[in-house]
Amino acid sequence: MTNHTSVTTFILLGLTHDPQMNVLVFIVLFAAYTLSVTGNLMIIVLTVVDSHLKTAMYFFLQNFSFLEISFTTVCIPRFLYSLSTGDNRITYFACIVQMFLVLLLGATEFFLLALMSYDRYVAICKPLHYATIMNSRVCGRLVFCCWTAGFFFIIIPLIPALSLEFCNSNVIDHFLCDASPLLKISCSNTWVVEEMAIVFAVLILLTTLLCILLSYLLIIKTILKFPTAQQRMKAFSTCSSHMIVVSITYGGCIFIYIKPSAKDEVTINKGVALLTTTFAPMLNPFIYTLRNKQVKQAFMDFIKRTSFISKK
Repeated sequence: MTNHTSVTTFILLGLTHDPQMNVLVFIVLFAAYTLSVTGNLMIIVLTVVDSHLKTAMYFFLQNFSFLEISFTTVCIPRFLYSLSTGDNRITYFACIVQMFLVLLLGATEFFLLALMSYDRYVAICKPLHYATIMNSRVCGRLVFCCWTAGFFFIIIPLIPALSLEFCNSNVIDHFLCDASPLLKISCSNTWVVEEMAIVFAVLILLTTLLCILLSYLLIIKTILKFPTAQQRMKAFSTCSSHMIVVSITYGGCIFIYIKPSAKDEVTINKGVALLTTTFAPMLNPFIYTLRNKQVKQAFMDFIKRTSFISKK
């Protein structure tokens, strides 16, 4: 039996063995990745340059877009390289780094979504104190807390996982280095690591989801007290984009934790991973821009300024 130090490379099986299907997968993923990075980068640029988007809401949206770019970049370019070259190998170190970043960015995203729901609660339920409560210093500290909490929740189960041994197989049935397929090919006793991972994953999901649900319960309670239907609709519209993104993000995790048959489990997990790493980051910029008049106006102003400068 050899320990993990003798395993220098892993082999990622990807999504399919069909060469023609791989070409189609490459085209779709490349287009989705390009749209995702472009859309989220545009949101970051708009929130930086437009004076109307200097509130806490857009500061959090800016950080969320940065997270989305980072998350999809950690996962997709490496897979696109494998699809284009046929080289499915990944070094042990690169695999561990990818897994760490996927877990860190994913956990941080959940905490940031909870923070964004709290921001909506303060904006709607305490509008007169919003600017004081959610000032720039507080917002910066809250975002830092999200990253710190994400790191804390994933590093504890990750440390014992680094001592796992791989002696029978180095083939990972996935398109990225994720915790679940790695644990499956380890010849070590993975019970402790698996239990720790489940406990911390459930803690992240429950604490953030509870914060989101509590925030929206208070928001709905406040909105229902508004005197006119127009005021109620306007208040709901400021939350709608965030609610859609929350539904997509948490919906993917719910599918992972609903235990399918052993035969379908790998396929379902790959599908959910593809949704969360590719299509969700691509859709989020459209969700926020299409349902937000301020962002659309900021985009039009940015295009006008850019066109004016280029003509000069």
